[in-house]
Amino acid sequence: MKDFFEAPKELRKGEGWNLLVEFLVFVLVFVVVSFGEMIILLPGQMLMLYGNDAYTEAAAAADLTKAMEIVMEVMSSNGYMLLMLFANFMMIVIVLLFCGLLQKRSMESVGFVRENAGREYLLGAGCGFLMFSAAVVICVVTGTLRFEGISASANAGLLVLFLAGYLVQGMAEEVLCRGYLLGSAARRYSLPVAILFNSVVFALLHSFNAGLSALALLNLTLFGIFASICYLRRGNLWFVGAMHSLWNFVQGNVYGVQVSGMSKTVSVLDSVSTAEGSLINGGAFGLEGGLGVTFVYAAGIAVLIFLQARDNKSRAVQP
Repeated sequence: MKDFFEAPKELRKGEGWNLLVEFLVFVLVFVVVSFGEMIILLPGQMLMLYGNDAYTEAAAAADLTKAMEIVMEVMSSNGYMLLMLFANFMMIVIVLLFCGLLQKRSMESVGFVRENAGREYLLGAGCGFLMFSAAVVICVVTGTLRFEGISASANAGLLVLFLAGYLVQGMAEEVLCRGYLLGSAARRYSLPVAILFNSVVFALLHSFNAGLSALALLNLTLFGIFASICYLRRGNLWFVGAMHSLWNFVQGNVYGVQVSGMSKTVSVLDSVSTAEGSLINGGAFGLEGGLGVTFVYAAGIAVLIFLQARDNKSRAVQP
């Protein structure tokens, strides 16, 4: 096991930019990604709207108030949410093109390592499920979250589609923040600096999510740190991509809670977060905005650091 405070040789070429330039380049890449995603989202939205008789009638009658109400309904529908999730595929494509063509990086340096890819993906998926379940247990035990049985919205077909969508979305964010940004910053800076930098940027990407709080931003930063160390220890992006995907999927579609401020849609269970327990359950932002998740992330980071220190000590005593 390599020391995660030592970057892969391919990334330590001294060709990186200072953090301000790195951030500005990241913003430019993100803008291009956003335009790429709109190529999928806009036609999909138009099809949904013009396939809606009520919208076409409102548009024909120039009833802007009614038309906007229908637009908002469509944009909060399961169909549009699925479209948004799958549109993240463009993020993967654009970021990989940027890393490969402009930064001259191999796919291995981004994290797409062939060896044990399937096993790593399954292990990461299990990790994501168990970690969020641990946060749920904390909230249930403290009385800040309760379940009210099987949800009336439960639909096997939609659940499979949401799982597939989150598999794309989770991997896309990991390609962007861990595969690209962490590796890019590590070309010039030490890994602790690169880890903190990409983790803060990852948290800021959620700045416009509903219900965002200072604790939610802290938790998102902690997730970035945890995912970064996992990525470097495991030596691939499969593990953290699957972990991120399953963490997001089980929030709304299994346990029925808010996903980073986004309203839940179809879910297996119905859950209710108590208002007086918002410090622990995260309130309107969902569990990611509460102390239950803070504890899980902090414990996860502590375990990873302990394991790395143990590995380093073991290497030091070897002849």
